[in-house]
Amino acid sequence: MKLVCDLIVPLILAAVGICAVVRKTDVFPALTQGAADGLKTLCEMLPSLAVLFPAIYMLRASGALNAIAEALSPVLSLLGIPPELGVLALLRPISGGAATAVGAELIASSGADSLVGRTAAVMLGSSETTFYVIAVYFGAAGVKKTRWAIPAALCADLAVFVFSALCVRLLY
Repeated sequence: MKLVCDLIVPLILAAVGICAVVRKTDVFPALTQGAADGLKTLCEMLPSLAVLFPAIYMLRASGALNAIAEALSPVLSLLGIPPELGVLALLRPISGGAATAVGAELIASSGADSLVGRTAAVMLGSSETTFYVIAVYFGAAGVKKTRWAIPAALCADLAVFVFSALCVRLLY
C-alpha cells in the first residue's frame, strides 16, 4: 500500500505525459494557458473573498456572533441542537477555517466524546461553506444573480445541523 501511495503522483504525471504524446499536444503552451486562465479566475473571485474574510473576522472580534448565537439558543434547543453549537452553526456556512477553529475549541472544552464534541465533528464533516463556495463558483462562472441558490443551500445547511444532532443523539 505504501508503494502505491509513493508512486501515485509520478504515475499520474507519467500518464498525463503519455496522453500528451499520443494526442500530439504541446504540453508547455497548454500549461501556460491553464495558468493564465487560473489567474483570470482568481482576479474575478478576489473581490468576493476580500469582503468575506474581513467580515467574518469583524463578526467574531466584535462579539456579535456570540450574541446572535445566544439569542438563537432557545430555537437551537427546540431543534435538538446543543446551544453551545450556535456559533459553529452560524460560522460554518460562511467560513470553513473559522468554523474549524470554533469546532476545535468546542471539542477541547467539552471533550471529544461528549455530545457537543461529537455533534460539532459531524456538523463540520457534513456541511459546506455555503457563501464561500457560492462566491468562488458563481464568481468563476461570472454569474451575478444567484437566485435561489443561497436560500436552498442555507436550507440544506439547516437540515445538516438538525440531522447531525439527531444522528449523534441516536447513535451515541
